[in-house]
Amino acid sequence: MLQHCLYTKAGYDIWQCEGCGLGRTDAASFDPETYYTEDYFSGRRADGYADYLATEHVLRREFAGTVDFIRRHRHAGRLLEIGCAYGFFLQEARRHFEVAGIELAEDAAEHCRRNGLRVLTGAVDEEKLARLGRMDVIVLLDVIEHLPDPHATLSLCARHLRPGGIIVVTTGDFGSPLARLTGASWRLMTPPQHLWFFTPVSLERLSARFAMYVEALDHPWKIVPASLVLFQLGRMFSRRAGAPAASAIGIPINLFDAMRVVLRRAP
Repeated sequence: MLQHCLYTKAGYDIWQCEGCGLGRTDAASFDPETYYTEDYFSGRRADGYADYLATEHVLRREFAGTVDFIRRHRHAGRLLEIGCAYGFFLQEARRHFEVAGIELAEDAAEHCRRNGLRVLTGAVDEEKLARLGRMDVIVLLDVIEHLPDPHATLSLCARHLRPGGIIVVTTGDFGSPLARLTGASWRLMTPPQHLWFFTPVSLERLSARFAMYVEALDHPWKIVPASLVLFQLGRMFSRRAGAPAASAIGIPINLFDAMRVVLRRAP
């Protein structure tokens, strides 16, 4: 696999595969378990969330639409979310599925459990997936780009899917016009938080390695909390931006640089 260094961002080299366009951050020393803590969700990290808990109403509206989308591909069954944060998606999904989650941040995982959700704390591994059992749907919403080894994680997930099951992934599209145009200034170019930058071709090739295929791929509109938009703009322009009231406001946004992919396991 031939790679070349595209540029350096925040002190990290960004490399790209010349075949499929996959980008990666050269960040061998990055430790997700010390990074994704309560600070990440409460505005104390520049590339995290301003106040994740305060955006519950807006995020649940967005996630309800995601559940409707998933049900067009798998109507019901057992569903696992990897990187479930404070459980807002699982709360919507439990209306139609038997749900479970895995979350790295202890504070977020405990919040889920207090609200009656079955959520395990820690990184995804064989032991946790075995405890939870086989699934019909596994969901990674804006998570795959954070994983130290996406191939290992998706391969594990594929082995714990029932025949005909699906994996639903949302992530940035590194091959999109906006990503190519803005380069190192792309809004999702935030190393070391984002370790991988996928293209449609790279996801298709990755899924084929564990006998899955791309059933659907689109670039959907999203309802985004206004507070998150302001927080990220503040990061980009090195200013503190945000207002508590903005957490309750949802803004429909589509820059066509984020993709939603359904991967199907053969029956």
